[in-house]
Amino acid sequence: MRILSAEETAALLPYPALAKSVVEVLADHARGQTVAPERLVVPLPGGATLLLMPAADPSITVTKVVTVHPQQHPSVRAEVWMMRTQTGERLALLEGSVVTARRTAAVSLLAAQTLAAHPSGPLLIIGAGTQGQSHLEAFQEGLGTDKVYVYSRSLERAEALASYARQRRMLAQAVRHLEPALDEASLIVCATTSPTPVLFKAAPEAFIAAVGAYRPEMAEVAPEVVRQAHIFVDTLEGARAEAGDLLQAGVDWGQVQPLEAALHQPRPSSGIVLFKSVGHALWDLAAARLAAQALGC
Repeated sequence: MRILSAEETAALLPYPALAKSVVEVLADHARGQTVAPERLVVPLPGGATLLLMPAADPSITVTKVVTVHPQQHPSVRAEVWMMRTQTGERLALLEGSVVTARRTAAVSLLAAQTLAAHPSGPLLIIGAGTQGQSHLEAFQEGLGTDKVYVYSRSLERAEALASYARQRRMLAQAVRHLEPALDEASLIVCATTSPTPVLFKAAPEAFIAAVGAYRPEMAEVAPEVVRQAHIFVDTLEGARAEAGDLLQAGVDWGQVQPLEAALHQPRPSSGIVLFKSVGHALWDLAAARLAAQALGC
């Protein structure tokens, strides 16, 4: 069994190929060829949490093991076990935080490729943490994005991510205020841990990927923006349970479409598009498939 470092895990999961792997997993899931039960959440003493996220297809089985200890640093630790479905043979242990960051950004990339009216336009990233960086990388590699604005409550962190973008030969600027960037950005990524909205407007045909809020009481996108938008989600079942942006806006769930459906229809011809992602073990399976291929498993 291979035990892979963060760097080795990242090297196995290029964003464009990972987005294609997500498409393949969605197709297999529609045919009933994958299994991905709801994640198991186990409260631990002292306010900590253990999460188990399994998924399987006829060849590969994965289980992501996550622990969250809010008072520790790092507060989140994760591994992805990858095994052969038919025999149970352990194939590899992937670095879980890298898998999560890259597959989340790859799903957003796929949504932007499928739904964005202007996928080659300027990007605004709200939140300069791990997800902000992974989305910057994914949109550059998958869409050819070459101009980015970065906003964070910490200007120092925004400057650091903008500097990283410039190292990648992007035209990048950290901004103190959102308004000027919002007028120009055709792509917006919300990747914060803010419990209250940070995005209150967007350009008329902007594409928004909202990935930070992961509990019903959290929301990054203001209700007035949500209600204006064509709404898509990574999975309906996950969004109904966890997508605070949508729940707090009181959306009509009959008008909310899963990404799987968007892959088979024309992109919206006008208006704001909001893609809300809450995560799913299927995306870990997509990552494991790609890793297994690269490792020759």
